[in-house]
Amino acid sequence: MIRTLILSAALLTGCATANSYPALMPEQPERTAEDIMRAAHMAAGGDSWVRPETLAMDGYGIFYRDGQATRHERHRMYRVYDAGKADAHRADGKVRITSVRGGIPIIDVAFDGSTTSTAAGPRPQSEADKQWASNFGFGVIRHALDDGYSLSRLPDDLIDGKPAYLIRITDPVGGETQFAIAHADHAILSVAFDTARGWHERIYSDFYSNPGVSWVQPRRVRLYYDGVKANEVIWTRHMIDAPLDDCLFTLPQRDGCPGPFDTAEPAP
Repeated sequence: MIRTLILSAALLTGCATANSYPALMPEQPERTAEDIMRAAHMAAGGDSWVRPETLAMDGYGIFYRDGQATRHERHRMYRVYDAGKADAHRADGKVRITSVRGGIPIIDVAFDGSTTSTAAGPRPQSEADKQWASNFGFGVIRHALDDGYSLSRLPDDLIDGKPAYLIRITDPVGGETQFAIAHADHAILSVAFDTARGWHERIYSDFYSNPGVSWVQPRRVRLYYDGVKANEVIWTRHMIDAPLDDCLFTLPQRDGCPGPFDTAEPAP
């Protein structure tokens, strides 16, 4: 009898301890995915974050390959947004990504709204679509509450030790993208989706805002494919709704085509 009581007490103690782990059980299970998404939109910056016109980001990157870590001293992205989005993982609007090491562009790719190009000129559509599908995905969160989208809650989890809601967004063409939203402040901690390169996840941290602006920007972004870290980007500065000349989105880039950071104050 005594042994049975001791065993029962041990089991109860074990259950109590297990239930105290963060994100083991759903936080506020009555909350809908839509409610959590609205809170995430507000926490990220509200209307100006949900429907920006342009975004420019400047920083540096660390790329990992064959056991080596290589620093690209400049990593930039320019983005012109479309007002709508039907496919989370298809290129839309305009985008330019440039990554420089030793003064040489190691990555330089642009999409002008219809054609993808590099310094060698336009790329075949099928190759370009495959490449962008492994990169496009985060922007769908801005359209998650639009008509044609559906949202569902997945099991809560920990992202960098922070308890988070996990939300699956299904876009109008059936594509699925998974986001982690922090319990504490509704910060967007990660995005994940399937790609031709494997399961892709980005983890966001070290959030900051420009003075007087509500937009919340992650300074550090870690990118993984099938659980292996491929690279990290540290964004040291960003601009919202800055004018971006069309010449930035066609390669090879013509002379006299300035980007918004070319005349801005250097990053700290």
